[in-house]
Amino acid sequence: MEINLISDTVTKPTSGMLKAILNAEVGDDVFKVDPTVNALEEKVADLFKMEAALFFPSGTMANQTAIKIHTNPGEQLICDKYAHVYNYEGGGVSFNSGVSCRLVDGFRGMMTAEQVEEVINPPDFYHSPLTSLVCIENTTNKGGGACWDFTELQRIKTVCQKHGLAYHLDGARLWNAMVAKKESASQYGEIFDTISVCLSKGLGCPVGSVLVGSKEHIAKALRVRKVFGGGMRQAGYLAAAGIFALDNHVNRLAEDHQKAKEIGETLLNLNFIKKVEPIESNIIIFEIDKSLMTEKQFLDKLKENGVSIIGMGQGKLRIVTHLDYTDGMHKSFLEILRKL
Repeated sequence: MEINLISDTVTKPTSGMLKAILNAEVGDDVFKVDPTVNALEEKVADLFKMEAALFFPSGTMANQTAIKIHTNPGEQLICDKYAHVYNYEGGGVSFNSGVSCRLVDGFRGMMTAEQVEEVINPPDFYHSPLTSLVCIENTTNKGGGACWDFTELQRIKTVCQKHGLAYHLDGARLWNAMVAKKESASQYGEIFDTISVCLSKGLGCPVGSVLVGSKEHIAKALRVRKVFGGGMRQAGYLAAAGIFALDNHVNRLAEDHQKAKEIGETLLNLNFIKKVEPIESNIIIFEIDKSLMTEKQFLDKLKENGVSIIGMGQGKLRIVTHLDYTDGMHKSFLEILRKL
């Protein structure tokens, strides 16, 4: 039995999702006449109670587009040092938008309103970059699937309004956060200018993310997406998977969270595990006591037992539960860990 816990992006479409894909009504989305893409965009916009939405081939492109429409070259965005837009998007912030990042030393990828306000550059001090955008990531990938406190997000919004800054949410795993914290999409739509949400992580779609915002922002995003090469033709087949996932795969994320917690408890009982980050969603980040076992030895032992996970660098290892990680796999994996 192969157990792939590298990421929640390794899933394959369920039989129900495949049926939805095969039965999708499609058109040419570059001309905005694919009815299924249009239906997905309307559905996501309605969920967040925002004016409009745009379907993207990837979360990175959705985030990079949001950054582009909120900034001008030479300006600066504020984000946590763990932020995906800074660490895992190929330097796109500088390459695509000519913008720099002011990194905040937050906690597990989460910063406070006070920390944000402290690093805003004075707008009349032309020697420093003009601060124009604050980027948030929820849940935090590098922070171990941590979920933001919504009150803090509201406090940061107040700071943004006070200083005239745009506010973008990288919600790649926002579905996980909403399920874990029992929050609604409309809550997030009320405070952010733009939100990107991924369909190909916890929801199990093969491809796709959606950017939501005002009609004005999404009109700009459509042009930027074209420049980035993100226009797709009969994308309704992919959008159909997204609609199916939103209807069927959101609430079940709680199962992934429970399995992640059980893995974390098992890891804590192993003498060579140095630390396990608190587990709130479907990501487990942990460290090994190198005096008892090296990371390579641990990864090799798992590989011998058909289990794949990844290293995050700086001594951190990551496990991610997902739709294709079955109850049987879970039982086997816990036994494998206990026997190491």
